[in-house]
Parts: sequence; C-alpha cells; structure tokens
Amino acid sequence: MTLFRQALRFTSPRLPFIICRGCRTYSAQAGAVERVIPAFRSVSGDEGVSVGSAVREQHGRDESVHRCHPPDVVVFPRSVEEVSALVKICHHHQLPMIPFGTGTGLEGGVGALKGGVCFSLRKMDQVLDLHQEDFDVTVEPGVTRKGLNSYLRDTGLWFPVDPGADASLCGMAATSASGTNAVRYGTMRENVMNLEVVLADGAVLHTAGKGRRPRKTSAGYNLTNLFVGSEGTLGIITKATLRLFGVPESMVSAVCSFPSIQSAVDSTVQILQAGVPIARIEFLDDVMINACNRFNNLSYAVTPTLFLEFHGSSKSMEEQVSITEEITRDNGGSDFAWAEDEETRGRLWKARHDAWYAALALRPGCKAYSTDVCVPISRLPQIIVETKEDLIRNDITGPIAGHVGDGNFHCLIVLDPNDPDEVQRVHSFTERLARRALAMDGTCTGEHGIGLGKRALLCEEVGPSAIEVMQGLKATLDPKNLMNPGKVL
Repeated sequence: MTLFRQALRFTSPRLPFIICRGCRTYSAQAGAVERVIPAFRSVSGDEGVSVGSAVREQHGRDESVHRCHPPDVVVFPRSVEEVSALVKICHHHQLPMIPFGTGTGLEGGVGALKGGVCFSLRKMDQVLDLHQEDFDVTVEPGVTRKGLNSYLRDTGLWFPVDPGADASLCGMAATSASGTNAVRYGTMRENVMNLEVVLADGAVLHTAGKGRRPRKTSAGYNLTNLFVGSEGTLGIITKATLRLFGVPESMVSAVCSFPSIQSAVDSTVQILQAGVPIARIEFLDDVMINACNRFNNLSYAVTPTLFLEFHGSSKSMEEQVSITEEITRDNGGSDFAWAEDEETRGRLWKARHDAWYAALALRPGCKAYSTDVCVPISRLPQIIVETKEDLIRNDITGPIAGHVGDGNFHCLIVLDPNDPDEVQRVHSFTERLARRALAMDGTCTGEHGIGLGKRALLCEEVGPSAIEVMQGLKATLDPKNLMNPGKVL
C-alpha cells in the first residue's frame, strides 16, 4: 500500500481518501457496550452517558480528511475517579477506549476504528493549582489554551504554546503540539512537567510523582515524555502540570516581503544564526499570502512573506529589530510593516491562524489536506524551494505556511476529491515530500502527530528497532490493545 493511500485508507471505497460521507452506525462491540451502559450510568449519571447518533458522530471525527468512525457510546466523566472507574469497566469487558478533547486534531486520532467508548473530557475543565511564584499550573483536560490564558490574564503570566486552534491542553500534550511560538518557548514536550494518566486497567499514574513539579529532575526514566505524544494509545491524560512564562514587557509584530522564497527562508536561517531570540517567525508563500489577503480583507504584497514577532524589554527589542532588519534588507526584503498595538497584532496573527480556512476559500467546495514535515534549519531553504517547484510542476493548489523558525512547514493542499487525476497527483506529491524530508534528516510530522495517516512513515523514520521498542511499551502498558487502537503503531 502506498504511503498516501495507507495514510488515508479509512475512507470512501471509490476514492483513496477524504470525507465523512456517513458514519458506521455501530461496531461489532455494540452488544457488549449496550450491556455495560447501566454500569457507566452508575458512575457518571444518566446525563454523563450518550448513545445518540449525533453525539457519537461528533466524537468520531476531528478536522482531518479521515472518515468519521463514531464510537458506540460517549461518556462524560467529571473527575479522575470517574475516569478510572469507567476505564476499569471497559478493561473488564475488553472495550476500546478513545480520549476526546476538542476534536481539533489533523491526523484522525479520535476515530473509533473498532467502536467502543469515547471519553469526552470537556466536563473536567478546572484550573487546579496555580503557583505564580514558581511559574507553573496544573489543569484538567477540558481546559483549553485560550481558557488558561484568560484565567491567567491578571497574573502577569501566560502559556505560550499556540497551535492556532483553541485546543485542550491535555490534548496538546497527547499530540506533542507546538505552533507559532515554539521557536522561542518550545513545544509541549519542553513545557509539560508532570502528568496524571489513567492507564488501561484503571490505575492512576503520576509520571513525575504525585504533586511534584520541580523545574528539572534526573530521577529515573522520563515517563512524562513517554506520554507526551502518545496520542491516547498508552493512557488517558487527566491532569497536566505546565510551565508558565512572564508576559513580556513589550511585544511588537512586523511583516516583511521578499522577492523569492529562497531570500525569505535564507533570512530566517540567518536571523536564528545571529542569535536573535525571536518569538515568532512565520513564512507564507505568495499563494498563501494572497489567500490570507482575500479571506481577511488585507493588502499585503503578494510575494513570499515573513510574519515576525519580538518579545522583551524596549531596549532589548531595539537590538533584536535592528539586527533582523539588517539581515532582511541584505536579502532583498522590504521595509517592515509594523503592528505594535494589541488589536493590530491580533489581526495579523489571526490572518496567520486562519490560513487553513483561507486556503479552502481558494476553491469553494473542495477539501484540504495539510502536510507537516520538519527538517533541520540548515536544510529549510532547499526543501521549501524544491517543494514549491514540485507543486507548480504538478499543477497542485498547495499554499505553503510554516513555523520556519524551527524548520516546520505545511502545504495546505486544496483539491477536488471527485477528480481521480488530481487525487493521484496529490498522493504522489505527498509521498515525495515526506521522503524528501526524511532524506534531509527530518521528520514526517513536526506537530500534528502520527494518528492514522503517518504510521507507515513512522516505520521509515525511526526504523524497525525503535518500532519494536514502542510495540513492547504498548504491550506492557496496554496488553489488550484497548487504548485508542489502530493509532500510531
């Protein structure tokens, strides 16, 4: 099976991928589920259990191209004790379990491929322990990124990891998400200090020890990072302790256009090599900036563009801006268009975060698929230039947007799923792009995760020995293969 077809195989029989044209009604597990529903209701109450088709369908898909696979029942636990009790019931009856946060994933990670029970964690939405003096906080899985920062508004602190969507923080941990601020503040992997996880048999694990939140540790195996990026396949995350940061004294954003992709990406590499502690540096090619202009009623030059943001004191930002402007000028960049007040900066970054919808608007009625490769910074100019040439050569609509400060970029491919020739061209392109990234010592996924779509690529990327170790860990923690089966491995 080719990579793209394996990545998108849970689909319509007529096409190699796309669209939820209608969901499976019930799985082969449905009879067993029906028998345990009274037990579920004894734990979470009548309102905490749903078998309604609309609710199940909602919890059987994310924002990816993968077909809807609804669970047989959705439960809405209100505490870790309820999660543990529900998991014990599922474990006893060998029912698959799928965690669900906000459904904003892009790799089909919430689909119930074998039916079973979806754990919708939205009712667990409390910020539990804020330690302002220690710059950390503990949250439940229903707390979202925006919700946490709203809670922190008057504290002088914030949580900077920003994938764009208002995702749940525990879901972000489960996929090792990142986003526009990762170049300065790191990804979820660097910002999770401890996790509470309910394992497949209902046992509750604290990955760094119960209540512990040191800034660093050398104690034993790094279980926290084992679960960061595990995508619900090893357990259900019910609490996360996160690093916080002080809100910068000043923030200022700028837009700079370039005559070519090469000059824009060369500028990015040189800015980082100069040691500028830039907070965000985002690349948009000419197709993407045109789409953002049209979608957000903006008027930026339709050329390769960098969106930049600087954080710090007024004095430190003067130096950052001076060095950055010199580098961009040397590469043929335009004068900076500044966004200094909060409202203007908000509009600029909203335009970047709306890139997915702006791309879709280029071809109304079509569907979108996002690639997610990431390469070492030094290889970034080459891979983006080659990818752009590949898109043009094969007549594919694929505007490019990327977190180029850490080598990660996306082709937001927009295509007609009813055009077999176009589908085939896209399929071939995604294979070439993934292998191009792997050949440059990169990864097939910088932030979206493996899910359904990249399992074959994971094997190519890490090799058989690493896969065998991962399979051994999975077998130890989940010997019955009940936790989000069919994902990652």
